[in-house]
Amino acid sequence: MSPSRPSGWMLMLLATAQLIIALDATIVFVALPQIGAHLNFSAAQLQWVVSAYSVAFGGFLLLGGRATDLLGKRRLYRVGQSLYALASLAAVLGGSAVLLVLARAVQGVGGALLFPATLALINTHYAEGPARNRAFAVWSAASAAGLALGALLGGVLTQAWGWEAVFLVNVPLAGGCAWAARYWIPADGERARGRNFDVSGALTVTVGGTLLVFSLVQGPEWGWTAPSTLGCLGLALALLGLFAWIEHRGRDPLMPLRLFAYRELRMAMVLTAVFMSSFGVQYYFLALYYQQVYGYSVLQAGLAFLPATLVCTFGIWLAERSLARLGLRNTLVCGQLAGAVGIALVCWALPTGVGFWSLLPGIFILSIGQGMTWTAMWVAAGLGIRPGEQGVAAGMASTSQQIGGALGLAVLVSVANAGSSQAAGIEAAMGWSAAIALAGALLALGLRARASKPDALLETT
Repeated sequence: MSPSRPSGWMLMLLATAQLIIALDATIVFVALPQIGAHLNFSAAQLQWVVSAYSVAFGGFLLLGGRATDLLGKRRLYRVGQSLYALASLAAVLGGSAVLLVLARAVQGVGGALLFPATLALINTHYAEGPARNRAFAVWSAASAAGLALGALLGGVLTQAWGWEAVFLVNVPLAGGCAWAARYWIPADGERARGRNFDVSGALTVTVGGTLLVFSLVQGPEWGWTAPSTLGCLGLALALLGLFAWIEHRGRDPLMPLRLFAYRELRMAMVLTAVFMSSFGVQYYFLALYYQQVYGYSVLQAGLAFLPATLVCTFGIWLAERSLARLGLRNTLVCGQLAGAVGIALVCWALPTGVGFWSLLPGIFILSIGQGMTWTAMWVAAGLGIRPGEQGVAAGMASTSQQIGGALGLAVLVSVANAGSSQAAGIEAAMGWSAAIALAGALLALGLRARASKPDALLETT
């Protein structure tokens, strides 16, 4: 199947979708103290403003990928954006802690539908090689902008109009994208006949995945050996084991196990988990360090992330060229190594007492590695996958990303809490995340020769 020639407006919509997903992951960080004060959250409850999004996002991704393949990519794009807009409005109008957490969970479901649909649209409508690499570069730049500008925008909006503004900004943005997709994204073809949703598989993987992410998020608070933690983990693993058995026996499985035969997809699943456990936790720990150790205001903390955004964009530009000249494997190895070195330099500079300027060399190197790795790992996830299975492949890779992020953050929060002081704990957590990035570079060496050759990325489907 030859991909169609998509318009620039379509790429803008796909990039905006990733911008919204990334914004929602970080925009609430600097607003958390004000949210807690206004809605009477306890310290333990406040983490659920962040975690409810992650739990729902991670639990529903495979179902979102399956729905993308069966119901249509444009349909799922519009549904996901609509859920974002409605849930964001509900978060403000609810007026209570419980309703805010529920609204964040619905945002997570919207993201779980939107993310695989967006990836599948890129992998289906852009030819493998330079065109697809360029599309992923634009898409990745939007993601980097969302992650870093989320903290900045959150600081500006919270300081100027209060915490409600960090949710209201999504309403016109996501709603407008849902409307525009009808005109700027090609219509879906007829729905696949003779295929079904694999209800039993969908139920087991959604509940099992949600419980797994939930257990990892709650582990530091409950205690890793607490009966509640072990019970949730045990039930999650049992359900996921049942899901694997159902998929093995099913005639039309939700997640065809034969997809694991694609080495690039397997590697992408591992590297997305490693990425979130190393690069992905930096915003959380640095936001805390800036405000609670350096004493920054919410606006100052947000502005501190601006250099990372600009440099990460350069890393994405570099990835597009590196993919064509050096190949996928070398691009991933270089990106992970840069991340390991950058995080280590930040970790070394934090306790010097010099302040933000001493962090910049590490932040520059880390951000270049982040841009290179993020772009290349999603290119790997779609290599060789048939158009009718791009959604579920994207769901597999992004599910690994969410589980890796939840596990990495849970473990590193435990490391930080065990420190002799808050500053020392965060510094120790950053050191471990540098080691995780280094492990990712070693793992990326396992990509086969085809994926490492530039010519392989210039083929068209």
